[in-house]
Amino acid sequence: MTRTRKTPSPETDAIVGGGGPAGLLAALLLAQGGVDTVLVAPPAPEDHRTTGLLAGSVAILERAGIWPAVRPLAAPMRAIRLIDDAARRISGPEVLFRAAEIGRDAFGHNIANRDLVAALAQAVAETPKLRRVSEAAAEIRIGVGGVTVRTAAGESVRGRLVVGADGRNSAVRAAAGIGVRRWGYDQAALVTTLRHARSHDDISTEIHTTAGPFTLVPLGDRRSSLVWVARPAEAEALAALDDGALARAIGRRAEPILGAVTLDGPRQVFPLSGLAARRLALPRVALVGEAAHALPPIGAQGLNLGFRDADAIVGIVAAAVRAGTDPGAAQATARYEARRRGDVASRTAGVDLLNRSLLTDAAPALALRALALQAVKRVAPLRRLLMREGIAPGGI
Repeated sequence: MTRTRKTPSPETDAIVGGGGPAGLLAALLLAQGGVDTVLVAPPAPEDHRTTGLLAGSVAILERAGIWPAVRPLAAPMRAIRLIDDAARRISGPEVLFRAAEIGRDAFGHNIANRDLVAALAQAVAETPKLRRVSEAAAEIRIGVGGVTVRTAAGESVRGRLVVGADGRNSAVRAAAGIGVRRWGYDQAALVTTLRHARSHDDISTEIHTTAGPFTLVPLGDRRSSLVWVARPAEAEALAALDDGALARAIGRRAEPILGAVTLDGPRQVFPLSGLAARRLALPRVALVGEAAHALPPIGAQGLNLGFRDADAIVGIVAAAVRAGTDPGAAQATARYEARRRGDVASRTAGVDLLNRSLLTDAAPALALRALALQAVKRVAPLRRLLMREGIAPGGI
């Protein structure tokens, strides 16, 4: 842990490290909450993926005042359909979850990551009490009275708290000496965008194969984003195909639902893995987003979990600043740890269990999974409970 005994008097309340969606949101909300904030982050790299913002995240963006700018760029997800691939030895029934069943217009909205980042970055640039240093942190020193972050260009920022939102290889987490548990899967995800002949009717479809989910998520008029989870060699082979051949491969699964498909964007492949920080906070340090936890792209849980992290730390820090107390003191960061630990642990375990249940070929596990899907299909109270909990812990 990089800690010093003496730290110069802090010049700002909070420093946020990381320029992805979670870091931008945390910095924005902190400043809106009356917290003097400095965001230390270079521009985010190009990202062709999309994110399903569930209703809880939409509510956070509404409170931040940027949902009106984001909404025209996002597509509603009014229903979610689960289909077991016919090749499975024991298949469960098709299950359709409709947001209207729990009194909602949509479970959430799907948006291109680059559009979300651009909207958040614009809001950051226009917000008082928020300064951005568009460079990566080169050194982070954590002392008993504050934190100093120095960039490669030599600029130093001092603050009472550092919020690490700087991703899986977090420099903030490393400086604090917080360990991580990492795990991998024999899977990789191919992501791209499609145009298709038939309407998606605002329905997100997950086809559960023996290698992982093949997921089609609405992204505008007759457009959908695709996340195709497969074995790594298959994913790389698919990515190497020309556009026509890849569209035909995708069409073998997608065309019964969406009609003829064509590619409408670049493709990316990334390996599936998970990460969990041993601690979410220490005195002077709080971790949010993928600095704290990283999940496979299943159930739209990852970034939504990070947005709830940001919302939680902002509430604690803003309250401390209003009360005239130290927002980076042990008492404040311990409250953050306690508030977020249960949600993070349960979502991490749940996504891992769901993913592994798709990969097993053991007949008892397959039969149990099929029975569970049958119960969800037939028992309305259970189905409604799962829908509410899927959006946010305790529902919203």
